[in-house]
Amino acid sequence: MTPTVVIQTKQGIGDVIWHLPFIRAIAAAAPGGIVTFLTLPSTQAQALLADEPCVAKTLYYENRGSELARGLHLLRLTALLRGLRPQTLWILDRSVRPAIAALAAGVPNRIGLGFGRQRWFITNQGIDRKFYHELPIEWLTALMAAMQIPVATSEPILRLAAALTAAIAERYAARPRPWIVLGIGSSNAGKDWPLAHWRELMAELARRTPGTLFLIGGPDHAARAAELIQSTAAVNACDLSLMQAAGLLQRSDLYVGVDSGPMNLAAAVGTPAFGLFGATKVLNYSRFIHAILPADSRPGVVGGMQRIAPAAVLARLEPYLCAEPAVERNELRK
Repeated sequence: MTPTVVIQTKQGIGDVIWHLPFIRAIAAAAPGGIVTFLTLPSTQAQALLADEPCVAKTLYYENRGSELARGLHLLRLTALLRGLRPQTLWILDRSVRPAIAALAAGVPNRIGLGFGRQRWFITNQGIDRKFYHELPIEWLTALMAAMQIPVATSEPILRLAAALTAAIAERYAARPRPWIVLGIGSSNAGKDWPLAHWRELMAELARRTPGTLFLIGGPDHAARAAELIQSTAAVNACDLSLMQAAGLLQRSDLYVGVDSGPMNLAAAVGTPAFGLFGATKVLNYSRFIHAILPADSRPGVVGGMQRIAPAAVLARLEPYLCAEPAVERNELRK
């Protein structure tokens, strides 16, 4: 039994990344300095947190589907929590269902944001409703302050096994520096950058640097990568596993791509990550995230991604296009 359980209800890989500082802060104040982490299978958190010492174990649950399916998921979550028998459950979202499951499972301390109906099922007072329309990071910062839990830093600082990064370094040892990783896709099509823009950027990068371009995005974007590399000598790395991709990002000098899991991974391993924010709000939890906005600086509007010009991206990348690794990426390891 782990006395403290943390539940994160969002679906993305990046969501696990930016939650890490809060998970660590909660664990530092918990008995034994560890927590059990509950989240969705789509986050791949079991792989991401395999080397995280404050997480005793990561367990998956599901919360999506029809109303019937969601009702069954709620029963299963209740049974899971009853089996874990925690003293405290932290709900890092405004969802009400985990709070209901925790009450039904007999968890005595149920800590949450307290927005909407959730406030009926938690044991703390929640946070001020003025935070309701802020980014989730602001919610959790306010929650930690209200519960007097210090958060040392918002930097995720993802820990990777040394053998993993060494294997990646050996695999691509013959490839010239700098290594530039391009994140070419997202699970949300609205965040994608047009193929024509990628082609233009890749062609200019190939002309301006002696280094190697790597394309990542997972198996779903392998065909897109294959189409893009027809005119360049880029490496199609979409076949890498999630953790292999994280290892490549840690060994690389620069990342550029859409707002997605790989961008968050790059920042978490201390690699300068230039994110194309034409469809979403800018993330500012890490100093390694460098936002590139549309020409009119209005992220989130229709067509925003198309209005991020390759020339503007190239101008931002220019200082990093040398053969020597950027100094910035080593700051995280000091």
